[in-house]
Amino acid sequence: MSCAVPAAGASALPRGAAAEGGQQEYESLEQENTSLKREIGKLTDEMKHLSEVLKDHEKICPLLHCTMNFVTIPRPDALASCLPR
Repeated sequence: MSCAVPAAGASALPRGAAAEGGQQEYESLEQENTSLKREIGKLTDEMKHLSEVLKDHEKICPLLHCTMNFVTIPRPDALASCLPR
């Protein structure tokens, strides 16, 4: 019995194709990573903006300053008395 040993050139082609495929996948992942970082930046900016809006709202919200908020029994009629008319 003889063992067939592939020639050096025969195995280089699949290796080259695999390397090319790996390079394409790498570039695709890099683009996706850049896109995701951009999206994270936009979402972070939106979160900061909404946090500021919430902070400003909390200063003037009558429901947050109403003494009835400390009552544990839900009373819609009492809560309505906290709202401006």
